[in-house]
Amino acid sequence: MIPTEPIGSLPRPAALIEALHHGDPDDPRLDALYEEAIRDTIERFEETGSPIVTDGEQRKYHNFWTYSVHGLANTAPDGFKIPFAAGHTRRMPRLVAGPFRYKRYADSYLDVAKRYARRPLKQAVISPSALSLMYPAQGIPGYSREQFIDDLVDEHEVEVRRCFAKGAYKVQIDFTEGRLAMKIDPSGRLLHSFIDLNNLALTRFSPDERQRIGVHTCPGGDRDSTHSADVDYAELLPSLFQLEVSSFYIALAGERDRVRVLEIIRRFMKPDQQIFVGVVAPIDARVETPEEVRDRVLQAARFIPLPQLGTTDDCGFAPFCDDTSTSRDTAFAKIRARVLGTALAAHVLGAP
Repeated sequence: MIPTEPIGSLPRPAALIEALHHGDPDDPRLDALYEEAIRDTIERFEETGSPIVTDGEQRKYHNFWTYSVHGLANTAPDGFKIPFAAGHTRRMPRLVAGPFRYKRYADSYLDVAKRYARRPLKQAVISPSALSLMYPAQGIPGYSREQFIDDLVDEHEVEVRRCFAKGAYKVQIDFTEGRLAMKIDPSGRLLHSFIDLNNLALTRFSPDERQRIGVHTCPGGDRDSTHSADVDYAELLPSLFQLEVSSFYIALAGERDRVRVLEIIRRFMKPDQQIFVGVVAPIDARVETPEEVRDRVLQAARFIPLPQLGTTDDCGFAPFCDDTSTSRDTAFAKIRARVLGTALAAHVLGAP
């Protein structure tokens, strides 16, 4: 088959969202709600036929970006602001003192997921470049940016290794800020600094280990809106393929001119890289048919050699835990369409 993998997040059950709205996310009394959400997520995930599953990020609070640092005592809430096209914003915490340490590592989510999953589990982690935005431009007395970067890279390595030690099939680095970087700084300097920082962290891993590490890029997704869809992919993709990973998960279904993006991918991808193209759009309320997915895969196969082609979702379905713009039923229907449509395309293409 043509490989197909999810990105990660799925909408939380209403009862869990309500409990999180009114209480402490680390309150042990919520454990039963988390456990049931994860059990149901994995069960429904496997019912779609997906060969790779996730826990749906049911316990990542408050979002995919800051789960590892939410609640740190040495942060303030007025950090980097992420504006979305719908008019709302999300904020990161701002580091106010060193040293920088994670409060939680993503491998902890595998502990519960492994109790229910019968198929390989994928674990998403946030990129060092995203968390680098926590360090204030004015600096921190007694804690230099260089010290911060050293600590940040150390923590990222620890998290990825812990995920592997818990049995993660693959670790996916979320790099949604890549396209956003070109919106913030059209000169490309910020994007190049992000690529360099992430590669600095990736050098900590052997070539064999990097075969199990991938990177995801998209224009953001929250409340059926994006933060950087207006940025031309041509400004990101040439640099993206400089990242020292084996798998790339590239949002494509929601692009206006998919052929042009595929032409850019063909031009800059490397022979040892696996390209997972997005074939369903989580922020589109309409559920794609398997036949539509098939046709998108066949289109991508005109530009990407079959041994290097894979499929995925454009983005997570609920990267922020309070996002209710997409229902769980819709999310799983889209995943099922991705799985079935990819299989249809593989049959047409004669993939083994």
